[in-house]
Amino acid sequence: MIIDCHGHYTTAPQKLQQWRDRQLAGLADGNRKLPGPAPDISDEEIKNSVEGKQLKMLLDRGGDCTIFSPQASGMAHHVGTQEISEAWSTVCNDLIYRVTQIFPKNFIGGCQLPQTPGVSPANCVKELERCVTELDFVVCNLNPDPSGGYWQDPPLTDRYWYPIYEKMVELDVPGMIHVSSSCNPCFHATGGHYIAADTTAFMQLIEGDLFKDFPTLKFIIPHGGGAVPFHWGRYRGLAQQMKKPLLKDHLMNNVFFDTCVYHQPGIDLLTKVIPVDNILFASEMIGAVQGIDPETGNYYDDTKRYIDACSLSDEDKKKVFELNARKVFGRLDSVLKKKGLLS
Repeated sequence: MIIDCHGHYTTAPQKLQQWRDRQLAGLADGNRKLPGPAPDISDEEIKNSVEGKQLKMLLDRGGDCTIFSPQASGMAHHVGTQEISEAWSTVCNDLIYRVTQIFPKNFIGGCQLPQTPGVSPANCVKELERCVTELDFVVCNLNPDPSGGYWQDPPLTDRYWYPIYEKMVELDVPGMIHVSSSCNPCFHATGGHYIAADTTAFMQLIEGDLFKDFPTLKFIIPHGGGAVPFHWGRYRGLAQQMKKPLLKDHLMNNVFFDTCVYHQPGIDLLTKVIPVDNILFASEMIGAVQGIDPETGNYYDDTKRYIDACSLSDEDKKKVFELNARKVFGRLDSVLKKKGLLS
């Protein structure tokens, strides 16, 4: 089985964005009511938005299922109030659930959290619990910088975040550390902000001792871990200077990297530097980089090709494609069994 652990609903029907536009228009007009509880999107519209796009590409590339969550750049936690964020997250998560019901063999849910800058992550617990216990979602996207590029909230190791960690551990769901759009002109969203945030999150985890308090908490750092694999010696050395344990003991029982790296040399480096048990297959297809690489004639985000061509053994490739995901996503096996994908 090939499990893509990182997909976003970037092809959602236009009615979703229209609903969001009406919602945000209310910010400028205090007398304007918020839109209704959900946009009027039919099952047929959902099918049309997925079948010839996300689903076709998944199957054409040899994949079986994708862990699917709302569009990351669309989370936009820096926009509006806590009430706005809660309503938007609910609508987006419910739409993901409908995708998982229409295409039960191919999509498994991941949730957007209703984060807001300066508001305790404790406010996200209710939505996380709903998505996991009622909708069978297996992961949450945790934004380490809800301010959209200004880093106004405490680092991930601060007790500020503990209420959401406690619920994640209780529910046995990992967090994908994933920022959203950037409102800081210094940071291009997918080329700067995303990669910088992945790297920053890893450094924050080095500086703290989070996993002493939460030994079973798990994080996936996407986009190949940002700059971390390329500078692995730097981070090992910094941890050593800070009198921290070796990274293999300090972080690598709890932190995992995905394969959203869009060229062969990058994947080759990732698989040589990072322990294979810490690598999860992912593509984030129809995401940040959607074009065809003129050097190969293939889509940049067709990451299965890179894993197939790398030097890992067949046994290790099976870990990357399937077994590691089933280890990291604690509820995944039970969901796969419900869907008839695992005996």
